[in-house]
Amino acid sequence: MPFAARTWLLAALAVPAAVSTAFFPSNAVAATPTLDRIRDSGTVHVAYREDSIPFSYLDGSKPVGYAIDICSRLIDSIKTSLKRPDLKVQYVPVTAATRMDVVASGKADLECGSTNNSRERREKVAFTIPHYITKGRMLVKTGSPIQQWEDLNGKTVVAARGSTNADLARKLNETGMTVQVVDANDLRSAFAMLADGRANAFAGDDILLSGMRATAKNPADYRLAGKTQLVSSYAIMLSKQDPEFKKLIDQSMTRLIVDGEVPKLYKKWFQQPIPPNGVNLDVPMSYLLRDSFNTPTDSAGN
Repeated sequence: MPFAARTWLLAALAVPAAVSTAFFPSNAVAATPTLDRIRDSGTVHVAYREDSIPFSYLDGSKPVGYAIDICSRLIDSIKTSLKRPDLKVQYVPVTAATRMDVVASGKADLECGSTNNSRERREKVAFTIPHYITKGRMLVKTGSPIQQWEDLNGKTVVAARGSTNADLARKLNETGMTVQVVDANDLRSAFAMLADGRANAFAGDDILLSGMRATAKNPADYRLAGKTQLVSSYAIMLSKQDPEFKKLIDQSMTRLIVDGEVPKLYKKWFQQPIPPNGVNLDVPMSYLLRDSFNTPTDSAGN
């Protein structure tokens, strides 16, 4: 990444220590619509993705992943705040296209997956402190001549419906190129189109593309290509209409980061074998994410 871009992103992620310490929880718990609903129903509703490896995916019928583990710790904070250790968790499956509406409508209290905290999305929902920083790239077959985005002229690109990368791929046509962009229902469907030749490239976030490649039958058949299109942060998504609930989640997320719990979970899911096939993604923590953990903030750079 160019030095200027790195400096800009670090500045956007940084927050003065006096601000970050304000996230730490007090003993008082304000009444909020979300907490009231959770208390009355005895259930926390968690939206999750079925194929966002290693953030949120199914191991058999059980949702697992880095974001799922983080949400489990956040739910422990909710249990403590409400003095309700008996709270149950109801998982709600979502896709890239449905996730925002599920949270905005109150059908889920938290979305624990791989959602970019973008300006457009913040108009409908809220985000807590980031747990990952990703880059937009593309996946192609190893023998493909495609190296950069300019090589997609006259080609077909697939992306998950509702994803930022689908929008970015369409913008290539504004540069004088002719690119056919196909929306797939989910990441697995998009990968299948690349695998069977219906698409020349799969546009997505680099870590999700790496997850698809690592769990493929023959990972060596695929490679990442293209310069970074967009650097963005993943964060747990929640309602924009309940700032007090967001405050509780921000406080809890900050403590998980500062106490070292989130970095431990990072090692578990990115640098060790993960289910179901024991694949090790072997992705060290980036300097951007490491630096953001030094000064946790929910402020986004876009």
